[in-house]
Amino acid sequence: MKEISLNILDIAENSVKAGASLTEILLTEKDRKLTLEIRDNGCGMSEEILRGVTDPFYTTRTTRKVGMGLPLLKLAAEQTGGTMEITSVSEADDPVNHGTAVTAVFYEDHLDFTPLGDVISSIVTLIQGHPDTDFYFRHSMEDNTVELDTRELRTVLEGVPLNSYEVIKWIEDYLKEQYDGPHEE
Repeated sequence: MKEISLNILDIAENSVKAGASLTEILLTEKDRKLTLEIRDNGCGMSEEILRGVTDPFYTTRTTRKVGMGLPLLKLAAEQTGGTMEITSVSEADDPVNHGTAVTAVFYEDHLDFTPLGDVISSIVTLIQGHPDTDFYFRHSMEDNTVELDTRELRTVLEGVPLNSYEVIKWIEDYLKEQYDGPHEE
C-alpha cells in the first residue's frame, strides 16, 4: 500500500468484521521510529489462522483467494528494518478477554519508509462506515498528541448518530485542529 494510513483502514475494517465493539489505533513517533498498534476486542483468531495471516495466499475470505493487508504491512515494516507482530486470543479460548493486536515498527529515516498518509481520512472513514463501533485513536509525536475517543463523543451526543454529516465534519475538523494545534517547543 502506498500509505500506512491505508493499512490502518484495512486492518481496522478487519477488526470490525471480527465483531469488535472497540478498536484502538495507536501511533507513536519517537526517535525517528513509528510504531503502529491496532488492538481490538473482536472474536480473535485460532492459533492455526494466526500462523497463516501473514501469508498472502491465505485468507478467510470466500470472495478472493488472497489476503494482502497484513503481508503488505509486514513487508513495509521489514523493508525499513522494522518488525511486525500479531497476537490474538480467540473467543473460543477466552470468552471474556479475546481479540487481536497488530504491532508494526517502522524506521522513518530509512529510504523505503512508507509515508503515514492521510490518517485523518482513514479515521473519519472508519467512523462514518461503522457508526455503531467504537474507535479510540491516539497519535503521539515528540511535540504533540492527537486523540479521539468515540465513546466520549457518544456520551455528549446523546443518541445523535456518529455518521451524521455534522458529526463527521466536526470529527474531521477536530482532528485537523489537533494536528495543527500548539506544539511544545
